[in-house]
Amino acid sequence: MEFAVHDLGRCERGSVVVVSLKGNAANVRLMNPNNFRAYKNGRKARFHGGLVKRSPARIKVPSSGHWYVTVDLAGLGGKVRSSVSVEPPPLPTFRSSVDPASLSHIRHDVPPALVTEGQQVWDVFISHAGEDKAAVAQPLAEHLRTAGLDVWLDTFELRIGDSLRRKIDAGLAGSRFGVVVLSKPFFRKGWPQYELDGLVTRYVSGEQNLLPIWHEITRDEVMAQSPSLADKIARSTAQYTIGEIAREIAEVVNPGP
Repeated sequence: MEFAVHDLGRCERGSVVVVSLKGNAANVRLMNPNNFRAYKNGRKARFHGGLVKRSPARIKVPSSGHWYVTVDLAGLGGKVRSSVSVEPPPLPTFRSSVDPASLSHIRHDVPPALVTEGQQVWDVFISHAGEDKAAVAQPLAEHLRTAGLDVWLDTFELRIGDSLRRKIDAGLAGSRFGVVVLSKPFFRKGWPQYELDGLVTRYVSGEQNLLPIWHEITRDEVMAQSPSLADKIARSTAQYTIGEIAREIAEVVNPGP
C-alpha cells in the first residue's frame, strides 16, 4: 500500500496537527513510532484520525513524544496531495500574582450584627483537620497566644459534654479573623467544611476576613476543590514558617500605631 508520511518529530501534548488535503478524500492517521512501524510493515496499528472528507483535518496530540502522520487512499482511489503543520498547545491561563507582603485587604473587624452584648469575642478562629493539628494548628495557636491574641481552637475551647456545633457556631460568630488550614485531609472531613461554610458567610463588602493556609497541597489541588479559595490571599507552609505566618496575622489583627 502506498502512503505519504510526514515525520512531525517531537510534539507536545495538546498540540494540534493540521492536515490539509488537495484532490481527494483520504485516510489520515496520527501514530507514535511503534504504531507507525507496525503500519508500515502491514500489521495492525493503533492511530488517531480516520477518513477525512473535508480539509483541513485537525487532530489533537494526546501525549508528548515523537509522532508521524500518514495519508493513504486505501479503498478510495484517485490522487491526493497533503501538507501538515503543527499548532503548539495553548499557554496556561494567566493568573495575576498576589503581593505576598500585603495582607491589608483582609478584613478583621467584627460584623456588629453577629456579636451580641456580653458574648465572648476571639481574635482568631482556626479551622483545620485533625491530621494538621500537630504540624500547623497547635503551634500556630501557641504563637498567636504568645503575641497576645485570643485564639479559638477546639483543644482550647471544647470540654466533655459540650455541644460541638454550638461551640463552633459561637466561635465563628465571635471571631474577628478566620484562619483555614487547607490540606487534603481538610477537604475530606465534614466538620472543617462546616466551619469553612460559616467563615465564608463572613465576607463583607468584597473583602476577606479569613486567611487560607495551604499545607502540603498545591494551587491546582485547591482549585479542584474550591476555585474561589484558590484566588484568595493565602500563605503556604512550604514557603513560610508557622512563626512567620503567625507574625503576619498578629500584625493584621492588632496593627501598630
